[in-house]
Amino acid sequence: MRGKIDRKTSRRALLAGAAATGALAFLPARFAIGQAAKVKLGLMLPYTGTYASLGKNIDEALRLAIAEAGGTLGGRPVEYVVLDDESEPSKGAENANKLVSRDKVDFLIGSVHSGVAMAMVKVAGDNDTMLIIPNAGAGAATGPACAPNIFRTSFSNWQPGYAMGKVASAGNRQRAVTVSWDYAAGHESVGGFKEGFTGQGGTIVKEMFLPFPNVEFQAILTEIGALKPEIVYAFFAGGGAVKFVKDYSATGMRNLIPLVGPGFLTDGTLEAQGSAAQGIETTLHYADGLHVPKDKTFREAFKKATERDADVYAVQGYDTGQLLLTGLGAVKGDVGARKELIAAMETAEIDSPRGKFTLSKAHNPVQDMYLRVAQGMENRYVSIAVKALADPAKGCRMA
Repeated sequence: MRGKIDRKTSRRALLAGAAATGALAFLPARFAIGQAAKVKLGLMLPYTGTYASLGKNIDEALRLAIAEAGGTLGGRPVEYVVLDDESEPSKGAENANKLVSRDKVDFLIGSVHSGVAMAMVKVAGDNDTMLIIPNAGAGAATGPACAPNIFRTSFSNWQPGYAMGKVASAGNRQRAVTVSWDYAAGHESVGGFKEGFTGQGGTIVKEMFLPFPNVEFQAILTEIGALKPEIVYAFFAGGGAVKFVKDYSATGMRNLIPLVGPGFLTDGTLEAQGSAAQGIETTLHYADGLHVPKDKTFREAFKKATERDADVYAVQGYDTGQLLLTGLGAVKGDVGARKELIAAMETAEIDSPRGKFTLSKAHNPVQDMYLRVAQGMENRYVSIAVKALADPAKGCRMA
């Protein structure tokens, strides 16, 4: 009799076990695989071409932040899926879809070029994928295209422009000329400057734009000389910034009509600009010589890890890592706990090398904008141009 009972009992146990195993198959993956599963980060950044150094600093600083926290996100190991976006907007959607559909990443992270970033915004929106933008300042990303799953750890193009407009008008300068390439970033930066400058009673004498990436500035410089403004605001970066600053200095106007701009006018370009850049004032959310304890430790750690000096792009990558740590730490690595994950990221206070910052309702940093001056090979901190500046996020339904 006992043998029969044992066989029946064993059969029942076997069936129960099979049923339980079958039930597990229908549970969300996070319950079935637990903490052993890796969090997949899709890094879609420029690793070749003009912006390669920017992408490299963002990537390595992000990894540094996570490594300093033990190399895990919410207790789960991390897998980095790297894709070179080549700063090519026409390939943006295709590349982002590869990371989402083929590689099944939990987070998209990118990019530097605003055109590429906006393609990523579209893909993230279509697939409800979490996206963090570590550089591109396109206003639309946290404006009309804003969404609960889209975050930015850098800046909007409007922010440094607006800050410089406030600074420029504070020196009793009433007449300004603006000059930039004729593309979205240039218009947004100039728009920010115009708002800050005219809000203080100043007047924009003329807005000048030339096709991107044209660097033939002679006709514009001649016209600036004829207009005789009290200040010139220029939005250029990279090689364009180098040539404009040198050409402007060569006209002899620099001592009569101050040249100013957002930080990108002199960030990463001072060595090439040489003496022509010395004394130029710019505004940005980062500067050399900040009295921020976190900045000192970060610079030392980044230098040790990479043998390179940190810059604003490294700071933004590092803070992307910190935002991930905050969000996934709050949900113990459960990327499926979307509501709680987003709430934790929205309310995060990031202890950044740039100074502590929070996020606006549109998910753009609310941060101090610094006035800097070019001295030697540094953009030295002068003062806080605007405290805790939030982008207006025009068109964002969440704001």
